[in-house]
Amino acid sequence: MQKLIEILGLAAILGLLPASAMAQAPVGAETGFVLNTFAFLIWGALVMWMCAGFTMLEAGSVRTKNASVICMKNIGLYSIAGLAYYVIGYNVMYVDVDGGFFGSLSLFRGNSASEVALLSAAPDAIDQARETLLADSSGHATMSDWFFQMVFVATTASIISGTLAERVRLWSFFLFVAILTAVIYPIVGAWTWGGGWLAEMGFQDFAGSTIVHSTGGWAALSGAMLLGARRGRFRKDGTVRQMPPSNVPIVTLGVFILWLGWFGFNGGSQLALNSATDAVALSNIFANTNIAAGAGVVAALVLSKPILGRMDLLATLNGAIAGLVAITAGPDLVDHQWAILIGGVGGAIAVAGLRLLEMVRVDDVVGAIPAHLFAGIWGTLAVCLAAGGNLFVQLTGIVAIGVFVFGVSTVIWMLIDRLIG
Repeated sequence: MQKLIEILGLAAILGLLPASAMAQAPVGAETGFVLNTFAFLIWGALVMWMCAGFTMLEAGSVRTKNASVICMKNIGLYSIAGLAYYVIGYNVMYVDVDGGFFGSLSLFRGNSASEVALLSAAPDAIDQARETLLADSSGHATMSDWFFQMVFVATTASIISGTLAERVRLWSFFLFVAILTAVIYPIVGAWTWGGGWLAEMGFQDFAGSTIVHSTGGWAALSGAMLLGARRGRFRKDGTVRQMPPSNVPIVTLGVFILWLGWFGFNGGSQLALNSATDAVALSNIFANTNIAAGAGVVAALVLSKPILGRMDLLATLNGAIAGLVAITAGPDLVDHQWAILIGGVGGAIAVAGLRLLEMVRVDDVVGAIPAHLFAGIWGTLAVCLAAGGNLFVQLTGIVAIGVFVFGVSTVIWMLIDRLIG
């Protein structure tokens, strides 16, 4: 009978039965475990697809002769990020943090003991092994969580790649990515999602406006300031030479891919899909994510001409990205009107940020610093307006993460420059 209830529960969640057919029957432990694990894997695959979006955005933004290097950088960074996060990054971020600054320095992430026991159990011991797993687990398979968290760290590295396009050497960049994904990002994650000192203070960042996007933005800003601008970007008289995208359709396709992947990015941060509550929350997250992106585009369209003196495709596309980044700190809001405000302001910040970077002569090829760093800061603060967060705590997290990431990144970039150029 219990098995029948669980099957009907799964059918109801998938929309195969009307709600009245199930009344309020709870989802069983094993069904919930399967649903959560499957959701992590699907959400993670969507976020992994964002790497393709970043690749298209960057490859279309640079000169055609440099497109192959961009593609090599992006497939390389994804692979390095996955290995570094598997070897040590995940453990630093999530294992034995306990309110501190970083977790375990043990190497490699693997299945839990109860998962190994289930996979190796004899046929007559499978039921007992299954019950032990369900009693010991966090509601999902261990490596499904690792996979979902791993694609987030790859996103952080992709932000840096776009900013530094056409200037940074390939192996210098790969070395920085290895350090970022093994040490820098996991420490930031340990402070927050891993249960560290910022989490103890009550810092709020649902899906990573600061933890993921501002971290990437700070590291990108550090690298851009040290590397300098592309040759010819800024004239001697201080004016800016525009370098339009070499492939407009590819750039636009890249942003649409990112937009699609963001549903997995924000939606997956619900971290469960085994109840009606999760289903409603996930629906709100998807809606708010889309609304904020649209508001960011409209704001960028309206403000491009007044602020930049031109209708700018890159600014408009970055309006979408900035709207997505801004809502990432609080996509679970019940009041959808907040998504319009948060995303719209994010789009405005992206356009104004492009102009600011031009004024201070910082060359950001794809506009990632305004879209990810500046909009990420805004989104993290906007949680206080929309959800009643503590402004002091949010500011503390923003400043602490900014100082740490920018400072450490600057030192690492300088050391890499000394060692291999």
